[in-house]
Amino acid sequence: MIKLISKITFLTVIVCCTAFVAKAQLGFDFSHYELGTGIALNTVSGNAQTQTQTPSLQLNFTYNTTPFVNFVFEGQFGKIAGGDSLTTSTGRQFTADLTAFVFRGQLQLGEILDYSQSEFKNAIKNLYGSIGIGYVISHITNINRYSIKTPGEYTAGVLNSQEPMIPIRIGYEFKIFNKYQQPAVKIDLAYAYNYDLSDNLDGFVVDGKHQVYSQICIGVKFAIAGDIVSYRKPVPY
Repeated sequence: MIKLISKITFLTVIVCCTAFVAKAQLGFDFSHYELGTGIALNTVSGNAQTQTQTPSLQLNFTYNTTPFVNFVFEGQFGKIAGGDSLTTSTGRQFTADLTAFVFRGQLQLGEILDYSQSEFKNAIKNLYGSIGIGYVISHITNINRYSIKTPGEYTAGVLNSQEPMIPIRIGYEFKIFNKYQQPAVKIDLAYAYNYDLSDNLDGFVVDGKHQVYSQICIGVKFAIAGDIVSYRKPVPY
């Protein structure tokens, strides 16, 4: 009798443990890895008196610890420009090739919100904030240092700079789901504020103040199949 009770108890424990593990594995699937690309419009806030928008290409690789916590490595390749040699008092005008490499962490509101009972919270769960570290390379291809309006005025500077920067970004991801309700494609709309830790980005050295190039970005990311894991909360709308 005691042996029978022991066997029943043992089987009950096994069944309960199996049910618990099965329940723990129930979730909403997502991929750990994504590849993406995008375009951005760059604007430099520096020593030139007027601003010009120029394009750049972005290529990125994302590691998702959850659908709403992401780590992004990104390369940026394009142009920056600004100034006007004819109409401004300083005559400062420049064009440069831009290359930047960025690593940043990204937190979406869905990680910290309970959006299951609120349409509003569900709608904003894909809003994110991001910050990281970066390295920006600027190679001046065309520059004017002399003022036409003020004869003799000259602005010194450098033609090449390689500087660390702090990338800050806010945005929203539109997630597109496959037939298994996994986020397969993401459309990313964002504003990026890249704080260059130098006064060299635009080729002019004036007051030693750090410079900034901001970006309006649109991109697309594709989940890499083969490493699908589960999340504790529903991901789809």
